[in-house]
Amino acid sequence: MSEAAKWYVIHTYSGYENKVAQDIEKAVEYRQLHDLIQEVRVPTEKVTEITDGKEKVVEHKVFPSYVLLKMVYTGDTWHVIKDIRGVTGFVGFVSGTDPIPLSDAEVAALGINDAEDSEEITGVTVDYQVGDTVEISGTSMDGMRGIVKSIDLDSNDVEVIIHLMGRDTSVHLSLNQVIRVDD
Repeated sequence: MSEAAKWYVIHTYSGYENKVAQDIEKAVEYRQLHDLIQEVRVPTEKVTEITDGKEKVVEHKVFPSYVLLKMVYTGDTWHVIKDIRGVTGFVGFVSGTDPIPLSDAEVAALGINDAEDSEEITGVTVDYQVGDTVEISGTSMDGMRGIVKSIDLDSNDVEVIIHLMGRDTSVHLSLNQVIRVDD
């Protein structure tokens, strides 16, 4: 029966993704539906966040408010899923018809069949943006303030305009060497 299992997407209330996934897994366990509902996923990615000059790795949901299910669609599985608290419905569902499963191309594009919990860090976020006032930290220019001119997350670089010796000067720093200043 696993040949008939397809990937479906369900919509949830914001912030309920993990709770919905846990409740589905409990329902599968309780009702012995392992052969019909085979996998439940809330896709996440690890991102480096730089806040106040400090780096930390955090997990972000790739698709907030959505949960992915690999299941055989039947009337029973539909009722189990729709009765879970926090589920608003299947994506691609029109009243009176079956929900539309993801195509093989969509599954491949989303990387659903790849390793579930990759340890790879996929990006960097910072708590400042172009135009913000920042203070330099961790260099010989500690304490100097400037304005962010550009941010390059790929090369871990931020360009800051500082006032030095009576003129504006552009300096390139590492993303974690500047701290946003709240005016």
